[in-house]
Amino acid sequence: MPQTQTLDDIRVDFDAPDNVPKDRIVDLTFAMGSIPNDLVDPYEPCGWLAGPEIPRLLFNPPSRQGLGAISGGQRGNWVVTHYEDINRVYTDNEHFSNKGTAEFQRLIGETFPSIPLAIDPPEHSKYRLFLTQFFGPATITRVMEPTIRAVLDEMIDEIAEKGEVDMAWDFARVFPVRIFMGMMGFPKEMFDDFLEWEWNILHSGELEKMQWALSSVLKFLRGFIAEKEENPDEFLTSSIVHGKIQGRRFTEDEKIGMVWFLWLGGLDTVAATIAQMYRRMALQPELQKQLRENPELINGAVEEFLRTQPILSSARTATKDFEWHGIQVKKGDSFSCLNPAGNFDPARFENPREFDPTRKGNRHFTLVGGVHSCLGGHLARRELRILLEKWFEKIPGEFRVKPGADTSVFPGLLSIRNLPIVWDVK
Repeated sequence: MPQTQTLDDIRVDFDAPDNVPKDRIVDLTFAMGSIPNDLVDPYEPCGWLAGPEIPRLLFNPPSRQGLGAISGGQRGNWVVTHYEDINRVYTDNEHFSNKGTAEFQRLIGETFPSIPLAIDPPEHSKYRLFLTQFFGPATITRVMEPTIRAVLDEMIDEIAEKGEVDMAWDFARVFPVRIFMGMMGFPKEMFDDFLEWEWNILHSGELEKMQWALSSVLKFLRGFIAEKEENPDEFLTSSIVHGKIQGRRFTEDEKIGMVWFLWLGGLDTVAATIAQMYRRMALQPELQKQLRENPELINGAVEEFLRTQPILSSARTATKDFEWHGIQVKKGDSFSCLNPAGNFDPARFENPREFDPTRKGNRHFTLVGGVHSCLGGHLARRELRILLEKWFEKIPGEFRVKPGADTSVFPGLLSIRNLPIVWDVK
């Protein structure tokens, strides 16, 4: 797939709102993770959008794919691609709101918010504070790490002597979900249902499938919450059901809002990162050799895998009229932060396209930023670090893509459905 080099190549005609200059209207579909490619660095086609010659605000017409195509939004949205501007959108809570973000439940008429994702400060802080106690580094070390290690020991031991595995479908799709389900206290027998529902919600792009899956998962979650009301246990769902903020119990909308948000965020993000991580190492054997021989670089490598594989971009809504970069922003205008561009901004990162596990000050946007930085960020990092440590310990030889396998990837959340890799067994 050739890299687009100029804005002229992607400019389109669209009847945009009056505050949008015609020369800022571009089709950024190629940068939104919905078009696959087979590049070693699948994000290369959009990195140039952070270049100094690129206007600081672009405008993308309404999406013709996925949720954007069926949600009724026909206005289009501003797109920010430079690190400095993305950081402002994520941290300037006076001008930008997160209300309504990723609220798929609206497609079936549900009105509860996704908590704390779709709650703005100052209300956001009370929910965030309550949930943070379950996701802090000390809690991860004490409570979650033994389980992470045990699950990885089991899963890697099971495949080590086979010499092959579908790293995307049979490993990356399974490992973090097992950890998440154990943390929440969800029954193991729901594993396949959860993955089917999640796939239809996030990846089908078909309204009927999304609505069916949303109805199914919310029916299950409400039933599970009700069961924990009667039979509390030591797991996170029960802690939410019986939790309090500011001296009061949570309302029913608050309970389902938090459990739903965690469910939606816990099934796909780490899996997508793992699949892309192993694809890159399989295509760049010198990288896996470097990490295998220098395990002290694994922490830094995890951050580089995250920086160079930003699986999500995030949206915000303008809370008021204001001027920015010479543009008259209007209250209600939608903004999309193109994290794959910001993470490769040469104004912020030296040699941004180089994978450098020794990189310092690696403050990327893969786990977003501001008050809405990923609640499970510490857990995700721990899972990735321990996975690499265990893998190189138990499978010392080089792994590679199975001959003839398709290595194309959607550079985003959708990522890779299948990634068969092989290695020599001694």
